[in-house]
Amino acid sequence: MNRRRFLGTISAVSAVAVCHPGLAGKARVSTKNRALNRMADLPGRTENMLGYPINMATPPDAFFAWQRKLAQVGLDRFAYNNVGNPYEHSHIPFNTHHMEKELIRRFGDLFHFDPDNTWGFLSNSGTDSNMHGLYFGRTILKGQTGILPKIYFTKEAHYSVQILSDLLGLEWVEVATLADGSMNPDDLERQLEAHPDHPALVCATVGTTFKGAVDSIDAIQAKLGARDAYLHVDAALFGGYLPHTDFAREVYQTERGVKRYDSMAVSCHKFFGFASPAGLFISTHKAFDEFHRLFSEVHDPEYILQVPGTISCSRDSVKPAEFYYHSTPAALKKQAVDAKACLANTHYLLNEMRNHYPHLQPVLENKLSNTVYFRYPGEAVVEKYSLATMNINRDGQPIPHAHVVVMPHATRPVLDRFMEDLA
Repeated sequence: MNRRRFLGTISAVSAVAVCHPGLAGKARVSTKNRALNRMADLPGRTENMLGYPINMATPPDAFFAWQRKLAQVGLDRFAYNNVGNPYEHSHIPFNTHHMEKELIRRFGDLFHFDPDNTWGFLSNSGTDSNMHGLYFGRTILKGQTGILPKIYFTKEAHYSVQILSDLLGLEWVEVATLADGSMNPDDLERQLEAHPDHPALVCATVGTTFKGAVDSIDAIQAKLGARDAYLHVDAALFGGYLPHTDFAREVYQTERGVKRYDSMAVSCHKFFGFASPAGLFISTHKAFDEFHRLFSEVHDPEYILQVPGTISCSRDSVKPAEFYYHSTPAALKKQAVDAKACLANTHYLLNEMRNHYPHLQPVLENKLSNTVYFRYPGEAVVEKYSLATMNINRDGQPIPHAHVVVMPHATRPVLDRFMEDLA
């Protein structure tokens, strides 16, 4: 449609609406109903979401009862705001800092943070948590050495790490991977030796985006040695379920009193099934204090009577209060059940695909992973199950692949239907 016809159409519609105002109202209602009808169709399709790490299971009734209790005391009825550091007094009383601190304490316990040396908050997303971790590292290392660090990560890391590196003005060094997609410690050592005059900000991934590989935190620390370094761990998905498995140690922050990493990011909307994007950001209080001291030199908002220690100013109060439920004993018990089911169903999927569709060459990179990737199965299956796709080099050739991320809603009947459609 050219511009003249477009403007003529707009004028005609406007004239009808002026002459018949009731029609305009009906049009608005019709549009609203269409939007609601489209949303009403979505719940029946949740089981088919297999390609991305999102738990589509409906939360238990207890969660919705908790939401009702929050509404009864006024949350989400007027403007609450978690602005500032949740560990300091706020002269803006309408906040949920007390719940935010408690859920950080509870999850800090799961990750074996020292209870007397834990700081954190509920961020807007996993990427927001990563941004705070990298900003902490950049600020602390620059403050300690006077030199901007270089950031080290692999091509298997989440794409947001590249965005955040650019945003923070960091020169990044790509570290090679092992055959399973995890960071190659020997190549990290080579890359560190190639940049001896710069401190090292390392972003390790526990559960890479497509292959589900796990960077070895201990091997990375061994290569860092006594170097000026900060290690942030992106455990967006795996950090939700690993604490409830035999592999919990992989995400422990301390072991026998020895620090393994400096900060961690975990997404709330992935394993936990929280209905809104949010993230846990947990660091040591020692790291926060060092960051806060340097942060105070560039950020001094007298307006809120404190230096907040977070990049974002106003922060959501509703999410910490609602996610607080997921730190309760009943919720943690259910997470343990879900975690074991996810890993068991992942092996079920792998074995069934190997038995019935060996030509797709399904791969599960490690026992910690809930991700099975395989050769591209065809557009119809990819579309029906919202499968993520990527090219993977095999024998020097880029081969299209897809993957299934086995979340709590991906039960065996769901996986069986997926397998039938593969036929």
